Amino acid sequence: MRVMIQLRPSADVVAAVADPAATATVADVADGLQGVVLDSAFTPVAVPRPMPRPGGDPLSLAHDVSYSLAAADATVLVRGEVADDELSTRLSMLSSQHRNVVGVFADPVIEASPTCGGDAPVGDWHDVERLLDVAKLKEEGLDGEGVALAVLDSGINLAHVERVLGRKATLDAKRSWSPSSVKGRPGEFEVDHGSMCAFDTLIGAPQATLLDLPLLLSRRPGGSALDGLLSDAVAAYAHLRTVIDAQPADTKALVVNNSWGSFSPHWDFPPGHPGNYSDNPAHPFNLIVAALDGAGADVLFAAGNCGRDCPDGRCAFPERPIVGANSHPRVLSVGGVDTRGERVGYSSQGPGRLAVRKPDLCAYTHFAGSQAFGAGSPDSGTSAACPVAAGLVTAVRTAWPASRLSPAQLRSLLCRTADDRSDVGFDNDYGYGVIDAAGVIAALRRKAKRAA
Repeated sequence: MRVMIQLRPSADVVAAVADPAATATVADVADGLQGVVLDSAFTPVAVPRPMPRPGGDPLSLAHDVSYSLAAADATVLVRGEVADDELSTRLSMLSSQHRNVVGVFADPVIEASPTCGGDAPVGDWHDVERLLDVAKLKEEGLDGEGVALAVLDSGINLAHVERVLGRKATLDAKRSWSPSSVKGRPGEFEVDHGSMCAFDTLIGAPQATLLDLPLLLSRRPGGSALDGLLSDAVAAYAHLRTVIDAQPADTKALVVNNSWGSFSPHWDFPPGHPGNYSDNPAHPFNLIVAALDGAGADVLFAAGNCGRDCPDGRCAFPERPIVGANSHPRVLSVGGVDTRGERVGYSSQGPGRLAVRKPDLCAYTHFAGSQAFGAGSPDSGTSAACPVAAGLVTAVRTAWPASRLSPAQLRSLLCRTADDRSDVGFDNDYGYGVIDAAGVIAALRRKAKRAA
């Protein structure tokens, strides 16, 4: 089984791992762990420590916390493999024989979330452009210019995106990132799921600056072209932390699109196990997601395609399929509706596992758009809905950086202004409703007027 091992080495080693200008290897962090085949190609990642605010409970993540990467606080994550038939024995031995081992966590397979079913597109991307009030957003100066928009997926083919859009798009290669096993240059990967996601973000934020993070192209023994390991996402998020920390405090803006998730419990430890991912807010990836939100980034995840009406064939969670970071309380979890506003049958329904009220809201999907899978195929799944919502978030950040409107405040505004589809404000099908750009614009105007 693939696992992530959390260690507490010396402060000097932690400082070297946390410093983006330094280079630390697996050998620097863990010089031999009995029964574990360590992955020397994986660059160790610093995991921030949750720190309670004054008066907070130091043993709870449910209260307001900050996240520290100081050498005295942070831990370090490495990746390795333990033989399945020795798993339980080796896990108990690791903690007892190695004092610096803090925990051993699941490293589940993560996969893209296109769609199940073969229905024809409902409308096209120009309908989505109209539904997002892109013309009005532009009048308000909200077009994404200067805002970094990270697409964590299978890589972007910028030439294809530009050809279908009919105009130029911006991609920042220097702030992009790839796993060590991925060969290729940012913006020059094969046309696939990541190109669809990039295209769909640019519907609402045409002037955004794309960052290409092809974590789903990471290769592992027996892996496929569109799956990776959660540890690759941990490394990607560590890179994004350096991206946002490098920005001026008063103009911080980073939007992170994640159209992927874990479909099966078979690669995970069971709920209740300390190494579990799907239900465990203390899993290192769930901690690093919360820390990036705390640093000022807007993190969006697709809710998944395990809806009861038309579940994807890979869906193996028997219930509550919005799991792990896709259900994190500090991310925007996005379900899908077509351009008529009707929930698509594959859009995963709540409740979520880390937070009960998931998905947060729905955005548009199953429309003719990027042509990533052929001219007649729709941009579909919550994989398309998530970047559509990410585009609107990016547009807002053009004039409303995190210093002016925190990620939590923006999530609240989006949910409060959503087009409610129930009588109770929240339901497990639509969340708080369908994303409403006109309502967002009106709310921002009121907020600006009060601040004037």
